[in-house]
Amino acid sequence: MAPKRCVFLALWHRALGLQRQLPRSWHCDRLREEEQELREARTYVEKISEASDVLFSISRARHESFDIRPLPSFYDRKYTLAYLYMVGKFSSRCLFYMTAALLCRAPHVVHEEVNPTKEEKLLLVAARHGLDPVEFTRVCQKLLRIRPLFPRVSGP
Repeated sequence: MAPKRCVFLALWHRALGLQRQLPRSWHCDRLREEEQELREARTYVEKISEASDVLFSISRARHESFDIRPLPSFYDRKYTLAYLYMVGKFSSRCLFYMTAALLCRAPHVVHEEVNPTKEEKLLLVAARHGLDPVEFTRVCQKLLRIRPLFPRVSGP
């Protein structure tokens, strides 16, 4: 029996427009990393943030047709805050990268979800999309000063 899909999450993932990741092991590795970060989280905000990353990893894998783990119901009150945080955090990141690419006059829309507060991630995004890494990093750092993101949490 196929797993039940949440229409909202399916539409949301489609709207994010992230590049499909292959193979299945990419998703399994990412989930393992996120679960480890969740175990290491100390504060309430860190735990919600890391739980949202775990949910995102599972829901993204499912969206890409990899059933790596059962996804808690979107409507389960136990996961409400983590799902809300997930949608806000990853939507915010995607919009951040779209805006940064537009300001850099990129020839295409950039769809990404990695943490833009980490310079090494910005350099990877620039390389993936053929953008000038110095200019892209400069624009992103300026944008971070004026565009609030979800609360930054300490940790890796």
